[in-house]
Amino acid sequence: MSYENWKDKTNEFQVVDVRGISGNFFPGLKKRAEQLPVHEGLHIIQSFEPIPLYEVMEQLGFERFTDQVAADEYHVYFYRIEEKKDAGDIAMRPAALTNFPIIDKDLADIAVNFWDLTWNDKKRHLPYETRLLLSLANAVGAGRMRQATRELVKAYIHGLDSAALDDVFELLAWNQGIGYFSSEIGPSTLFAAYKFIKQSEKKDITRDEICNGLREKFGEKNPDIKVV
Repeated sequence: MSYENWKDKTNEFQVVDVRGISGNFFPGLKKRAEQLPVHEGLHIIQSFEPIPLYEVMEQLGFERFTDQVAADEYHVYFYRIEEKKDAGDIAMRPAALTNFPIIDKDLADIAVNFWDLTWNDKKRHLPYETRLLLSLANAVGAGRMRQATRELVKAYIHGLDSAALDDVFELLAWNQGIGYFSSEIGPSTLFAAYKFIKQSEKKDITRDEICNGLREKFGEKNPDIKVV
């Protein structure tokens, strides 16, 4: 199906204007989108092209059409063609991107397109999980434990074997030093998420249950992880 097949229905879509909204509105949009039956849609209005939403809505079974009506006004129409469930990491989307329009609209466009190039461009060679682990390590090196935790959770939910996390933390201890590891990484939310995975696996808890636990304990409800 294409936009031509459902464009006459767009005036019936629910309108959600997220211009000027900071913080993570993805979970709210997800809930609203999940409740929509097939052959209905959402009309999103944003001051920059909401590229991170595209994959989210595709995961839920939506097609899209984007109309830029002004330099700082985008209208995106999402039409549900099938009922699908998301991969579970919608709450971990880059909510901080919504802060950039507050500073400058052009900066917001640059930031969101840079994010899209880094994470979604087909030219990227390294597997997604590997790039997440590199991002995790870089975040630790920069003292950004919030970001590092989010990358760990996304990597595991995406299917990464926990043995790879063993390697990561061993390298962190080697490169950062035992003292830094003991005082900064060990007590961090990042290491708490890692311990939760390892301890849960030892109890033979299923991977799906572990992933649900990660979302609950180390998702947006956790103030040490939440991006506003």
